[in-house]
Amino acid sequence: MKIGIGLPGNVPGVKGDLILEWAKRADAGPFSSLGTIDRLVYGNYEPLVMLSAAAAVTTRVRLMTSVLIAPVRDAVLLAKQAATLDALSGGRLTLGLGVGRREDDYQAAGGNFHRRGKHFGEQLALMKRVWSGAGSVEGLPAPGPEPVQQGGPEILIGAFAPAAIGRAGRWADGFLGGGGNPEAARSLYQSVEDAWKAAGRSDRPRLVATCGFALGTDAADRGAAQARHYNQFLGAEGAESAAKGVLTTPEQVRSIIQAISEVGADEMIFLPQVPDIDQVDRLADCVG
Repeated sequence: MKIGIGLPGNVPGVKGDLILEWAKRADAGPFSSLGTIDRLVYGNYEPLVMLSAAAAVTTRVRLMTSVLIAPVRDAVLLAKQAATLDALSGGRLTLGLGVGRREDDYQAAGGNFHRRGKHFGEQLALMKRVWSGAGSVEGLPAPGPEPVQQGGPEILIGAFAPAAIGRAGRWADGFLGGGGNPEAARSLYQSVEDAWKAAGRSDRPRLVATCGFALGTDAADRGAAQARHYNQFLGAEGAESAAKGVLTTPEQVRSIIQAISEVGADEMIFLPQVPDIDQVDRLADCVG
């Protein structure tokens, strides 16, 4: 199983030079991907812009949105941005997409939170059309540039609802979700594989898991606080559950890697909860 690391751009106040140094260290280390998470109404960096900066200082590691909230963005512009980043990075983009669970992000963008699933399906179809070289509107040329990856960047769908998992079977190259609870992940991955078969596909979905981490005794409390803050929309109980799910010791990291590998994941992205540069080295020491 491959191991990726997230960029700390989800932590409010993190400086740009740290993001670039983090990306360079990850590229030089044992990591397969650089991940990002997304919010609109929060003090995080915009994922595609941040990954574009990371692309300029890396040569090997893949660039992954894990996930990007697609329905708060215009589909044609998103397709053009993704194709641009794919071209600039030499075909290293993995586009993890989802609908999100926070209504305030939709309110800020003027979107329809309650129609987001249907809108997402429409977006996926339109983005695939743009990447194929067809115009988004009849009679107009296709928005460029042409992505390096044939047919467009790799798409992973992040979701839990059955309808959303069904969309993954129709449109995606794989699925992104699960990680903190291996048994729940096993059930989720089986649902994804069933959706692949229902869509008449003979290929196997690529399965990617995510989990938060904050390694070191001085990082554990700050990591838990960040997880609570980011997940406060879940209410006090949900935010506290997220805080308790942050991995804080090498033993926990190694244990979850083993468990998630055994349930069939192809890659796991560890998302940092504190923006200390030593977190890259600490995680690298855990994974070897």
